[in-house]
Amino acid sequence: MEPSVVIRPETIGSTPAPDGAVDGPHAITDRLRAIRTRMDQAATQASRNPADVTLVAVSKFHPQASVRAAMAAGQLVFGENRVQEAAAKFPPLRAESPALRLHLIGGLQTNKARDAVRLADMIESLDRPALADALDRAAQTEGRLPDLLVEVNTGDEPQKFGVPREQADALIRAYRQRFGEKLRGLMCIPPAHEDPRPHFRLLRAMAHTHGLSVLSMGMSADFEQAIAEGATLVRVGSAIFGPRPATPESTVAP
Repeated sequence: MEPSVVIRPETIGSTPAPDGAVDGPHAITDRLRAIRTRMDQAATQASRNPADVTLVAVSKFHPQASVRAAMAAGQLVFGENRVQEAAAKFPPLRAESPALRLHLIGGLQTNKARDAVRLADMIESLDRPALADALDRAAQTEGRLPDLLVEVNTGDEPQKFGVPREQADALIRAYRQRFGEKLRGLMCIPPAHEDPRPHFRLLRAMAHTHGLSVLSMGMSADFEQAIAEGATLVRVGSAIFGPRPATPESTVAP
């Protein structure tokens, strides 16, 4: 059975902007510069190479104009939660910049698997076996399979997508056998009101156990802590694009 109610922490505390409100390109450029500086500093303080950490700019509900502003500032990796929104927004952007990479980071319904496989360069939210089956079938139909991350529900929160902790090792082994090198790593979203560092450390330990190199962890409020704990991907949205627009209808330009 598909989850019926799911809370994505990246939406908690995010105040919708007025309909039609879009931050200008200069604001987005300045925020991107500031985020990159903080990322570099966090990596250096952790004795890591800043080049080993990739910024995923989460553009959920933000219009093509905002994504183009980020692209003009050199940002080419973006994250979207909803397949339908990504399908409307990103094909024209990819035509403009073939180097663009799209990560799907939201909980994925099985009936969206084929569209996700067609659109994405990476799907960060592989969890239940039914989704693995759907992605496998879609890959055979489409003749391609994006890179995959297993989302681990490190806080065992029942309202969230993600593999429960007690099932994680067995499912990661099964998915490695099934998808081979396309299974690149792990992703987590810690509970909103807990110290995220134990969750980041748990994910890092799981990745090490299974020989996986990609760790997607850390968002606008905690990406520096995530980098200190080994993140290779950090997902930052509001700190780049500002408050999300009130309605998704404004995301695609006329």
